[in-house]
Amino acid sequence: MDKVIVTGGSGFLGRRLQRVRPEWIYLSSDDADLADREQTIDCFRNHMPDAVIHLAGRVGGIQDNVSYPADFFIQNARINMNVVDACVDLGIPRLLASLSTCAFPDQVNKYPFSEENIHDGPPAGSNLSYGYSKRLMYVHINSVREQHGLNYSTFSPSNLYGPEDNFDPKSSHFVAAAVRKIAEAKDGDEVVFWGTGKPLRQQLYVDDLCGAIPSLLEEHNSNVPLIVAPDENLSIDEMVRVILEESQKDLKVVFDGHLDGQYRKDGSNKKFKSLVNNHKFTPFKEGVSNTYKWYEKRIYNWH
Repeated sequence: MDKVIVTGGSGFLGRRLQRVRPEWIYLSSDDADLADREQTIDCFRNHMPDAVIHLAGRVGGIQDNVSYPADFFIQNARINMNVVDACVDLGIPRLLASLSTCAFPDQVNKYPFSEENIHDGPPAGSNLSYGYSKRLMYVHINSVREQHGLNYSTFSPSNLYGPEDNFDPKSSHFVAAAVRKIAEAKDGDEVVFWGTGKPLRQQLYVDDLCGAIPSLLEEHNSNVPLIVAPDENLSIDEMVRVILEESQKDLKVVFDGHLDGQYRKDGSNKKFKSLVNNHKFTPFKEGVSNTYKWYEKRIYNWH
């Protein structure tokens, strides 16, 4: 594929992906408002790519999802539908779109869940709107595969983190929020986290996904919502302790019991590993070290 465009090119994942494939064309909101159908079609028509990698969307942490459920559903549903429709209308032969493990059910009978479990129940209430907007795109893309015979496929990454993440406390995901909170605390401070610390999460280092996306573009040619997640499945408390160890600070950690969120949502990476041979996931301790050092340098530059 000689010409590939990437939506969400100015986002966290898109910026890091540019380091891996700088020759691809990275679109941002400056190029088109993907929530507008005509702008989306016109933008894609101007480039007429061989393939589209769809990463754009509204994302945020648990607080953002709970506070703005309508915005998350409407904006993501519109963006996703416009991107898929534009690809179909223009006859673009290849589309690879990012879902999320948030699209999978809140609870399943067996963990880790597999790709076949995606319709086995509603997503978690704390991100119901976002989860359903992603599941809606999965149905849309598979409908297009069936009706038009186009090679459109999806993958489902677990929670992303790493350098250049969004560290805004109002909208960041857990690891970025925790890194910021601990990095900005002083020895002897009390740092407070939501929930009980018991929920389990697979945290995917952003550069691991960036390294896998070119292979997925070439090799993932089925209707499976391929799960991309590391083997590690750590509790919130365990992750906080790893970040605290990296900081080398003497802090008191407190969990306030408020808004624990989904207890576990670990997915099986068996199909992914069979497709992308020899892919190695960055251990959480190593990924957090890279992220923490990047953020510390950012604070130093601010001052």
